Amino acid sequence: MRWEVFRQEKPKDYHSHVGDVHAPNAELATQYAQIMHARRKPANSLWVVPKEEIETVDADEHDVAMGGLTQKEYRWATNYSTGEMAEEIEESEAEQKEAEDNRKKAAGEN
Repeated sequence: MRWEVFRQEKPKDYHSHVGDVHAPNAELATQYAQIMHARRKPANSLWVVPKEEIETVDADEHDVAMGGLTQKEYRWATNYSTGEMAEEIEESEAEQKEAEDNRKKAAGEN
């Protein structure tokens, strides 16, 4: 039986999927999960869940709306064309671009 393992590194962190273990029952699955996923890396807790008990929702399925799919361009003033751009908007865009560039530099991207 396949069991999915989710590890929480520190209290109040999210649990992240770290892999799976194969075991005939929950007791062995938790022992294998501790050995494989919490022995070398710091862990606050583990969730060990039978694979077949996990329900999924796939964004490719019909009639499924996931976050990020909603069109929200109306929220940005720059998407409304009034001819010339207001000075405040140009300054704001320049600040946003500079902040994004600094964030990428700090993250080691381009």
